[in-house]
Amino acid sequence: MRSMIAILSMVLLMDGIPTTSIAAESPIPVIFDTDIGGDIDDTWALALIVSSPELDLRLVVTDTGDTVGKARIVAKFLEQIGRPDIPIGVGEKKGDNAGAQLVWAKGYDLDTYPGQIHPDGIQAMIDMILASATPMTLLVAGPCPNIEIALKRAPDIAQKARVVAMSGSIDVGYDGVVSPDAEYNVRQAISASRALYTAQWDLTIAPLDTAGVVQIGGGKYEKLTRFKNPLIAVLLENYRVWVTEGKHRFDPDIRSSILYDAVAVYLAFDQSLCEMQNLKLKVDYKGYTVRDASGKLVHCAMKWRNLEQFEDLIVQRLMDFGKEEEIEK
Repeated sequence: MRSMIAILSMVLLMDGIPTTSIAAESPIPVIFDTDIGGDIDDTWALALIVSSPELDLRLVVTDTGDTVGKARIVAKFLEQIGRPDIPIGVGEKKGDNAGAQLVWAKGYDLDTYPGQIHPDGIQAMIDMILASATPMTLLVAGPCPNIEIALKRAPDIAQKARVVAMSGSIDVGYDGVVSPDAEYNVRQAISASRALYTAQWDLTIAPLDTAGVVQIGGGKYEKLTRFKNPLIAVLLENYRVWVTEGKHRFDPDIRSSILYDAVAVYLAFDQSLCEMQNLKLKVDYKGYTVRDASGKLVHCAMKWRNLEQFEDLIVQRLMDFGKEEEIEK
């Protein structure tokens, strides 16, 4: 059994002024809603979640496209890194595409997964949030049709969860261009994103302003690729398949892809490396996240205080995976 202390940074609003309170008790319970398979950054995010002692991953729910195929990717990944104890939920199917990584999970039978598989992952998410004695953190990494459906089925989940999402573009767009874009996750599911941004839960986002510039290369990446543990081996194996099958422009021998979703994972347990701003935002009909006086107050990671340190954190966390269990043995 792990013995860990988690530091949870939560923003409280008192008379309109944000203050930060630190709670140190036990790991933060997390549900990960992911469109894994389409972009390898979801897999990096999952790897960071399971290697962060501040987080307790209770459920992974697949979202968008062929959610059964995506569940196979998650199941094989978790089984191969030695974490088949983590339950998996199959989200609402929204197409037949599970992404390039499905080739990696070809032939994997979900019925053989040692852990629990929930055919209705949305209901599993709802039940877990409502049954939790402490507020659940819902980590959203992708377009989020599941979230819209969950809110329609059980609006009360907004009172018992906070959301941290890789979502939006405020002042900076793709490739660091100083102009906002209709960010992919929002643009692909505008109605669902509107539901995410209007529900009465605490919402923190990693927009392109910070999430779009994270890419590990140079000595850091070389250090990671030379280190041997099951998590890194399976992660890099997936990365190579994703590049080859998806014909992506990245080179797995030199650097990572853009690690958008890893920023949301980080914000779930710490925000000190980012400059945070509270902005009132709305999702418009084109999929832009725009400032609006009538919008929801959202905690936004707008700039990096120390991007180098964040990249170091990712590398070290992945290298440390499993070390605590080895010591306890």
